[in-house]
Amino acid sequence: MTRTSSESNPSTQAGQLTVLQGAALYVGAVLGTGVIALPSLAAEVAGPASLLAWLGLVVLSVPLAATFAALGARYPDAGGVSTYVRNAFGPRVAAVVGWCFYFAVPAGAPAAAMFGGAYVAAALGGGQTTVVITAAALMLTVTTANAFGITVSGRLQLVLAALLVALLLAAVVASAPHARLANLHPFAPHGWLAIGPAAALLVWSFAGWEAITHLAAEFRRPARDLPLAAGIAVAIVGVLYMAVAVASVLVLGPAAGTASAPLAELLARGLGGNVQILAAAAALLLTLGTMNAYFAGAAKLGAALGRDGALPAWLAHGSLAGDVPRRSLAVVATLAIASLVVVLLAGVGAKPLVLLTTGSFVTVYALGTAAAVRLLPRGSWAWRCAWVALVAVAGLCVATGWYLLWPLAVTGCALLYLRLRGRATEAGAA
Repeated sequence: MTRTSSESNPSTQAGQLTVLQGAALYVGAVLGTGVIALPSLAAEVAGPASLLAWLGLVVLSVPLAATFAALGARYPDAGGVSTYVRNAFGPRVAAVVGWCFYFAVPAGAPAAAMFGGAYVAAALGGGQTTVVITAAALMLTVTTANAFGITVSGRLQLVLAALLVALLLAAVVASAPHARLANLHPFAPHGWLAIGPAAALLVWSFAGWEAITHLAAEFRRPARDLPLAAGIAVAIVGVLYMAVAVASVLVLGPAAGTASAPLAELLARGLGGNVQILAAAAALLLTLGTMNAYFAGAAKLGAALGRDGALPAWLAHGSLAGDVPRRSLAVVATLAIASLVVVLLAGVGAKPLVLLTTGSFVTVYALGTAAAVRLLPRGSWAWRCAWVALVAVAGLCVATGWYLLWPLAVTGCALLYLRLRGRATEAGAA
């Protein structure tokens, strides 16, 4: 049976997040590390035609953000997408989607942190050592900020968002005089079908519309504030992503596909001289914003999963609005550091990590939008948005390909945990 909003959120405490703080968290979650690395990766795969992949995902962001904002406003709960799926399809599927999101964050954190670390290494030197130290420092910073609660985290995010928007606009505006339309030719050097794989890579850049739903109950007035914050964020993210992507192609030309730090290249073309420090500052702001939003959302989700029996009950502390889920946060941070160590020992590059993580997020999107189709009022604008988003996400699933094996493995682990927990409960009752 579908639960009402009040049943989904047992807390009677009022949240503290404002609309601007919520919009900043959205911007940080979505406008993250992708903008400092993925313009070059997408251009490498599809050339200038990668701009169509960017545009497609910007357009997709509208119904996707609207869908999750409508769900968050209707069911404000720390479980986020897991709660919506529980209401639509039951606890087993809810556990699956919860696990896919919760364990995607520590898996993707090393890639995100190392993207930022690469910019710092380019500015200060030190190679891989600088990258690793920076990555670890970023994880420690966002963990500490979230340990003090969502109010401190939200204020930090507001400052980060304002600074990174200013820096990205500066890079685009300063490099604009060097743009050349001739750099659009040939437009699709690797064929039109290459747009699909480029879009699969770029899902990393647009993952995040679901992340803030775990903080829905933390808003002062979720029904009003969450959709408004999402709308502000969609406009900001869409404009900035397209501006940076177009500038990368028109200004850098063929070098766009080989630039390890496209944002630094844009700043160098526009301002001249050594701008590595400025580019590193922008990269750190972007990385901190992304990790801060995701650590906050994942920590709340872990507490909700512990409350609902999808993870150990020890994690349930902090699931209510206003509470700080420090136990869940500690698990996320520990797993993120462990993932960083594994990545370093295995010598795995960022690209496979990006695709593995986005495979999990595509799965979350698929189940979340399917839940929206079932839960939202039939015929409403939000319900129509959910249908558009569901069809588009199905296409992303195809583009993601075999990297969906990772969320499939996570699904198996989630179902195995539920089975073992059920047996333990039955044995205890006997």
